[in-house]
Amino acid sequence: MNHYTASHWGIYEVERDASGAPSLKPYSGDPDYSRIGLHQLDDDLMRLRVRRPAVRQSWLRDGPGAAPELRGREPFVEVEWDRALDLVAAEVDRVRKTHGNAAIFGGSYGWASAGRFHHAQSQIHRFLNMAGGYVRHQDSYSLGAARTLMPHIVASMDELNASHTSWDVMAEHTKLFVTFGGVPAKNSEITNGGVGEHRIPRGLRAMAEAGCRFVNIGPVRDNLDTGGEVEWIPTRPNTDTAMLLAIAWVLRDKGLHDKAFLARYCVGYEIFERYLTGADDGVAKTPEWAEKICGAPAARIVSLAREMASNRAMLGQVGIPGGGFGVGYGATNIMGSPHPRVPGPTLSQGTNAVSAFIPVARIADMLLNPGASFTYNGGTYAYPDIHMVYWAGGNPYHHHQDLNKLLRAWRKPESIVVHEQFWTPTAKLADVVLPATTSMERDDIGFATREGHYVAMRQIIPPVGEARDDYAIFAALAERLGVAEAFTEGRDTRAWLEHIYEDSRSKAVGIGIHLPPFADFWEQGLIRLAEHDRPVVMLGDFRADPEANPLRPP
Repeated sequence: MNHYTASHWGIYEVERDASGAPSLKPYSGDPDYSRIGLHQLDDDLMRLRVRRPAVRQSWLRDGPGAAPELRGREPFVEVEWDRALDLVAAEVDRVRKTHGNAAIFGGSYGWASAGRFHHAQSQIHRFLNMAGGYVRHQDSYSLGAARTLMPHIVASMDELNASHTSWDVMAEHTKLFVTFGGVPAKNSEITNGGVGEHRIPRGLRAMAEAGCRFVNIGPVRDNLDTGGEVEWIPTRPNTDTAMLLAIAWVLRDKGLHDKAFLARYCVGYEIFERYLTGADDGVAKTPEWAEKICGAPAARIVSLAREMASNRAMLGQVGIPGGGFGVGYGATNIMGSPHPRVPGPTLSQGTNAVSAFIPVARIADMLLNPGASFTYNGGTYAYPDIHMVYWAGGNPYHHHQDLNKLLRAWRKPESIVVHEQFWTPTAKLADVVLPATTSMERDDIGFATREGHYVAMRQIIPPVGEARDDYAIFAALAERLGVAEAFTEGRDTRAWLEHIYEDSRSKAVGIGIHLPPFADFWEQGLIRLAEHDRPVVMLGDFRADPEANPLRPP
């Protein structure tokens, strides 16, 4: 029996020494493997684990809302599991009955486990939905405004991420690759759900060997490694738009824009052209105008625009092999994959009865300004009044921009409950910390869209200390709140793994992929879908027939 596990950084083969002690080795099918995840079993990490349920001293003694200014400054008291679960269940019940479910914020921003069942975000959202709902967050810190903006222009970011032109197509057809911000190798080491094979370093090298020329625009020089020559045009941070507008101005001024394409495939060019030429605001977006903002020489902007119009480049030429655009090549390993898009195994989160939400980066504003209005995506909304934060999976003190503001806001809720594996800043600033297992300590299924692998993630080590799976924690809480049947549907972990795998298996048949039954998959440990690989041209179907394959922006 082959034994594998997976993390967001890749697949690992599990080996054991003569004493049975496990270690992680790189997946033999991945020549450019990441070294990060090889250390998940190290003693240095294990020393940082949360080992027993822990409750902040004042909160335990005086109840919810006690001395929130002491979060992170006073000791925790370790308690038995039953007492911790009773406390948390009682607080969820008190808040929802006293203030309503819109007073509970369900936080889970972060990638948590690569496993699709023990995915903390799915687990906490399913539990809170069964308990009556919660305030959610949406969008991401990483993509900024793109998740809101891109659906109005082309398609959702999830759709775009999963449909980028594959590296083999670009190696064959692309003559000029122009990038704003490079293709940083450190970002491309990961995919949410687990990398199968790290393809981006090889993809860039293959393009360079085929004679593609690279231009890297931005303040950082070394974030594009092709193994060959790269032209760097240094610009000031956050000024990409000015340079892009100037390139567009040159294309329009020299008559190099494709009027037929704009007429058939695009809506609104006439409005954009008025802005570009300064017809409305009196400011033409010329290379000289852009140079003062971004720092790139006006002459180089002009010559680059001409080069882009005369080559098969990564800008314009939408839907043509080797041309078009990308939205973040190198953001994760998924970009440029030739693997099929398979509907993978997922745990249903149920239906949220609470409509209130916030953009993810507004958490401090929400906590500090209950009832205040905010605008988002063309609408106006009100911040809910949060009395309880329940967080599982992720560490907001790693993501958020203004940590001092977040610290002030963090004092507002009456209760903060966190599931954690390690004593992160978020755990140290909580009222109740429940120790959770890592993916090394439980069975799961590793899968990521367009990564071409299913991984049977078999348990490697026993849970550290008294750590429990998120599923076991939420099932125990659901029992106390009277929603156990809705949450578990009568299944234990093994039954859920088989259920979500077989659901994925049945859907895969619809796209011509035939997976083995669960028992066979679990025995063999790994499924590779390489025989289904195909070259990908992003928006190729749209280019071929926009009426039959329409995009759906509003």
